[in-house]
Amino acid sequence: MIVDCHTHVGEAEHLTKDFVKDAREVSGNPQQQLAVNLDEHWAAMKTVDRSIVLGFRAHNVGYVVPNEYVANYVHQHDEKLAGFASIDPHDDDAVEQLDYCMKDLGLKGLKLGPIYQNMHPSDPKFIRLFRRSEQLDIPILIHQGTTFCHNVSLEYANPVLLQPIALAFPNLRMVIAHLGHPWIGETISLIRKHRNLYSDLSALYYRPWQFYNAMVLAREYGVMHKLFLGSDYPVTTPQASIDGLRNINAPAAGTAMPTIPAEEIEAIIHRDTFAILGLS
Repeated sequence: MIVDCHTHVGEAEHLTKDFVKDAREVSGNPQQQLAVNLDEHWAAMKTVDRSIVLGFRAHNVGYVVPNEYVANYVHQHDEKLAGFASIDPHDDDAVEQLDYCMKDLGLKGLKLGPIYQNMHPSDPKFIRLFRRSEQLDIPILIHQGTTFCHNVSLEYANPVLLQPIALAFPNLRMVIAHLGHPWIGETISLIRKHRNLYSDLSALYYRPWQFYNAMVLAREYGVMHKLFLGSDYPVTTPQASIDGLRNINAPAAGTAMPTIPAEEIEAIIHRDTFAILGLS
């Protein structure tokens, strides 16, 4: 089983020009692709057995993908795709929206991004979503790390801010996106400490030195079993992410630096993330 736990859909109308401009300027890639049609997403998923499709609802940065759009797509491919809703905590009816997405739209989890949504994760408006997610027994994929957007606060971004959430809601399964980069050490400490915290490796392989050191640290701390394959499509693809993971030891070639055993790399690639998150 190969699962991509971190993919996005969204068309040009779902993103403001400022959001796209920030992404292209900071990445240094003027052709950075953020909007894709559904046929493109489906074609990219051919290299994996299952994938999670994320909604996005962050009015602060101008990126709003309707949850109905995500649900309509994933239900065309229920045998392969699971959709996660996204709720903006600023909305007064945030909890009601979450119930609607789970019960009426048939979505399977929740995507949150405090830095994008311009709110501290311990704000009561977020807490009500964490509490309801635990009650509904649904997983959360949370972007707790840096971003390219200019109009956001890094004060909301450090993964350590999830510590009180994990303590208050011990049965809540959460996946921290991108190993919480650049706070990778903090993320690894958190997922080691809390049994229902995990992390994905999306959008990391193209920083090979950072990625290599992150994996060495993860292995030294004994959390390799809590890491999930993810791509962050359309920023990159599942196949490129798999290839990048299999090339993790390139910076150590010809040196005495430690390497990651091939069987541990393959275990991440073939991990049944759906089963771990209760999506099967």
